[in-house]
Amino acid sequence: MKVYTKTGDKGKTSLFGGTRVDKFDPRLEAYGTIDELNSYVGMVRSFVEKSSMEEETLIEIQKKLFVIGGVLATDEEKIEPSKRLICEDDDIKLLENEIDRMDESLIPLEFFILPGGEQGSSFCHLARTVCRRSERLVLKLSKEIDVQENVLKYLNRLSDYMFVLSRYIAHQKNVKETPWIP
Repeated sequence: MKVYTKTGDKGKTSLFGGTRVDKFDPRLEAYGTIDELNSYVGMVRSFVEKSSMEEETLIEIQKKLFVIGGVLATDEEKIEPSKRLICEDDDIKLLENEIDRMDESLIPLEFFILPGGEQGSSFCHLARTVCRRSERLVLKLSKEIDVQENVLKYLNRLSDYMFVLSRYIAHQKNVKETPWIP
């Protein structure tokens, strides 16, 4: 299979199911941002310990982001219900469990913190902000097409996960958080 197909040279692309849409279609904006987020999550993976719970969770997140991208790229009217990709309650629960696990070792937040501190933590903040943008784009898209409710829940929880992971990485590396003091 070749990487290039030449079918998009005139500004159109196909959804799963065959429907042709403009490359600036809201679906493409949404799943393109999910793809960008997945790349940042991959970058974050390079800063966590190999074979750790964090690495395993980040791999699961990347897999689920591919599913979510597939969900958004599918013209569900043209795909049999049994073949549709889904985002499940268990996917959201995994994020919540990991947030709780990491949070146990962190001091409670008493102030807003400035993003940064060290590379791994900083990339978590970048991933978090791209996640928030993808959430906004998917929410906007949900006003035009039916979007699985769990996709929005997952993205919301994922941004929380990335925030806690940023704090967790900083804590593991003894990097002090910088409070925002107005």
